[in-house]
Amino acid sequence: MNNSKPSSDAKASKYHFYLICLSVFGVKGGTEVYSVFLLQALQDLYEKASYDVFLKCEKPNPKNIRNLQFLPQTKFYYFGEPYYETNRWKRRWEYIAGGAKIVKSLIGQKPTVAIATALNTYCVVLDRLKRLTGMPYAIVVHGLEAWDTKNSSHKKALQNANKVIAVSNYTRDRILKEGYLEPEKVFVLPNTFDASQFEIKPKPDYLLKKYGLSPEEPVILTVTRLGKGFSEYKGYDKIIKALPKIRQSIPNVRYLLGGKGDDVSRIEALVKSLELEDCVTLAGFIPEEELADHYNLCDVFAMPSKGEGFGIVYLEAMASGKPVLGGNKDGTVDPLVNGELGCLVEPDDVEAIAENLTSILQGTYANEIMYQPEQLREKTIDLFGYDRFCQTVAELIENL
Repeated sequence: MNNSKPSSDAKASKYHFYLICLSVFGVKGGTEVYSVFLLQALQDLYEKASYDVFLKCEKPNPKNIRNLQFLPQTKFYYFGEPYYETNRWKRRWEYIAGGAKIVKSLIGQKPTVAIATALNTYCVVLDRLKRLTGMPYAIVVHGLEAWDTKNSSHKKALQNANKVIAVSNYTRDRILKEGYLEPEKVFVLPNTFDASQFEIKPKPDYLLKKYGLSPEEPVILTVTRLGKGFSEYKGYDKIIKALPKIRQSIPNVRYLLGGKGDDVSRIEALVKSLELEDCVTLAGFIPEEELADHYNLCDVFAMPSKGEGFGIVYLEAMASGKPVLGGNKDGTVDPLVNGELGCLVEPDDVEAIAENLTSILQGTYANEIMYQPEQLREKTIDLFGYDRFCQTVAELIENL
């Protein structure tokens, strides 16, 4: 709970929220996690409000992997899984059926506001409903999907939205550069995280044993999706290519790359070509219950990306007291506060990545807070913790 709750319960009881999300219960990705925190913040702020939540990529009775609890007046509507459906016609039908559910639920009621937590087809539905009923709506934009969208219907939905919610200042600036939105329409609501799940602890013995590490071996960690469509902008390729130079100064360095996807075989080939088999460990999918321990295992978290809208993993690593290295060409600049809390590098410069990771691991990088775990954690929570998130959500709703 938080201290940002509206003062008038009578006013709060009049709110009726529509949320359109990709997933809430089953999938853990940046967009889905953002959706969960937004719904929880609204329910903490407006306990007497009504909630209709439409889940684009979930079926009824999904596995609730995080044991999430919501207010009893929350209704969930499941659209199936059109995002994963390969049959084009079936996918199109499921989109139509999902849109019909939204329209049908409107009969006899008028929501205070509708919020789509990602830019997709259902934003077009909200645009149409606003024209017919006057229902205000907002759309959350995360990164690439909004920076250079070629979909004219999506652009129109953004233009007609009451608010466009950007997850970072960088995303706001990038979308404004496109020139079709007025600056006052874009509201920044940064990502948040559950700080209680990430603490400063020693390297876990069970992970040292699992990966064949000694406590003295410096560990670089990246956790991301290892998909062929992500390798270009997540930066793990560049770290692998930087390792030979890093090993010249730190021979016992180890790189732990966590994640799954269809890019694994290519990564393995790259590692073999550079003769780094004894240095690089592909950890595979890291279960959520082990994620915090992996942050504690590493000595630096590194993901020099160039297409990130924000990057919750950076917050989680810093809340664990770990130095962080990220790219300076995308939304990473927000969680790292333009370099105040971490190291920002040119994401395509392998030489710079190698030099900065070496400096961080040797304790010579010129940013003292990166070597002050408690202060780093405290600053991260102060700027991006759940209480701050709730305060900003309350401002957003008042503006809507």
